[in-house]
Amino acid sequence: MTPLLGAHMSIAGGVDRALERGASIGCASVQIFLKGNMQWHSRLYASDEIYRYRDRLNDTGITTVFAHSSYLINPATPNTIMRKKSVAAIIDEIERATTLGIPFIVMHPGSHMGKGEKTGLDRAAKCLDEAFHATRCSPVKIALETTAGQGTCLGYRFEHLAKIIDTSRFPKRLAVCIDTCHLFAAGYDIRTKLGYEQTMKQIDTTIGSHQVVAFHLNDSKKMLGSRVDRHDHIGKGFIGLDAFHSVLSDIRWCGIPMVLETPKGENMREDVQNLGVLRSLLVNR
Repeated sequence: MTPLLGAHMSIAGGVDRALERGASIGCASVQIFLKGNMQWHSRLYASDEIYRYRDRLNDTGITTVFAHSSYLINPATPNTIMRKKSVAAIIDEIERATTLGIPFIVMHPGSHMGKGEKTGLDRAAKCLDEAFHATRCSPVKIALETTAGQGTCLGYRFEHLAKIIDTSRFPKRLAVCIDTCHLFAAGYDIRTKLGYEQTMKQIDTTIGSHQVVAFHLNDSKKMLGSRVDRHDHIGKGFIGLDAFHSVLSDIRWCGIPMVLETPKGENMREDVQNLGVLRSLLVNR
């Protein structure tokens, strides 16, 4: 069983259109936003849009669809108003994902805004718990994403994600998404086989590989340990092809979705090229 390769797809024109776009370039998996990625509020899905989405899902052959949360959400914020908005937004996105049958939403752990990592991690767990309690009948999980660690952002160490999961009252509603660009920018050197295996061992001993439900496959425009989040095309950045070969050939990740978040234009030509590179690595694994 091979990884489910795909890309992030736009929902412009309706959530069903993301599936059409993904299918048109042969995606086995697709990541979408559930609403505008820089909006607190958005229109509800129309009943015919939900019907079309489910219909397209059956027709396209796409195996897995998952979501990425709005970038405005900050579970670790010390600001009371921002925290209330974040909780409400998480609840809204979980409800949207439940409606569409989407299993998990990828989310950044947030920024502590100068209050310290320990305080930020505790706030993130409590914020997520509040949203989980409000949606306790939903099976939808939050997949905490590894980050580059820019500024006061949390999630650049595996221990951060483990702390949130261990602190939460709803640990079974939490999972992890690994972003290769973020991993590298945070200082995890996955360029060599040895470096990759050492990094995977750290995942196993902190969060556990069983918690990983998705990958973002992105090369990095910035150097190792830069703590700067800048995605590049596969094999064109500082990470290089060997790391992606290691990910794709790792039997731990067989059957889980791996999507591109690399730069692209209107016609998805870059997605086609990047997926072609990844598929060539699969052939040689």
